[in-house]
Amino acid sequence: MVNYILRRILLTVPTLIAVLIICFGLTRISGDPADLMLPIDVSDDARAAFRQTHGLDKPIAEQFLTFTVNALQGDMGRSLRFGEPSLQLVSERLAATSELALAALGLSIAMGIPLGVIAAQRYGSWPDRLIRNGIAVSQAVPSFYVGILLMMVFAVGFGMLPIGGRQGPANLVLPALTLASGLVPLIARVTRSCMLDELGRDYIRTARAKGVKETLIVWKHSLRNACIPLVTVIGLQVGALMSGVVVTETVFAWPGIGRLAIQAIYARDFPVVQAVVLFFSVVFILVNLFVDILYAVMDPRVGYK
Repeated sequence: MVNYILRRILLTVPTLIAVLIICFGLTRISGDPADLMLPIDVSDDARAAFRQTHGLDKPIAEQFLTFTVNALQGDMGRSLRFGEPSLQLVSERLAATSELALAALGLSIAMGIPLGVIAAQRYGSWPDRLIRNGIAVSQAVPSFYVGILLMMVFAVGFGMLPIGGRQGPANLVLPALTLASGLVPLIARVTRSCMLDELGRDYIRTARAKGVKETLIVWKHSLRNACIPLVTVIGLQVGALMSGVVVTETVFAWPGIGRLAIQAIYARDFPVVQAVVLFFSVVFILVNLFVDILYAVMDPRVGYK
């Protein structure tokens, strides 16, 4: 088990290096970063001073080495728009994004797993068909459209919930539902598939033959084993969750990291864009590392492969 964990940790190093290369290349793909960050009518002297200040007059290899060393030290440069350290801007909005992401993930699990279990338990009946059709429709609808629809119905139509902002718990409801709308169908579909596989196994037939209650068989024995692959799926959806955060925070004016990323892109504030990309990438890497370790703990056979 220890060797497995060490291997997984070492495998994150190449991924982190690739992320650093991508973050560095963000401002180089479209040409000279100075041309992208500065106004068109800036003087040549100001342009030269900007290039010297930001080290853009040095060779690319030296620029990348400096960028990597600074990034490992937590220095992603200063925001061109706000004048503050980029990672500080990200950290100031971390609480809002974490609140939204955790609420959406909790809703997704609380709604998706029961729907999947019910669909598997009632396989072939009308509840199963209804849930499967609902999953198909939900996966086809973009999250931003769901957000606008929820806003029109519950905020504009009935006036039950606020449209945007982060003034209180009520402001969290619509954004969390919007973000969860993309994860619930996937979790329900995977849960249904895993449960159908478990319900057909020999130990389930043995339990039924011994007279064990069906509720206990489904919700305790089958679900516990079905959760093992489900953990991996949920971990992999962290990437989709983070991309959904960007859209959801923009729609509902939620003051999080995703909205900061959109503002930075529009303002051509590349240090902040790089900081956001690096932050989301590191979170994704760490979450998947945790999921791999948790999977090995839940199923010890993995650790011996």
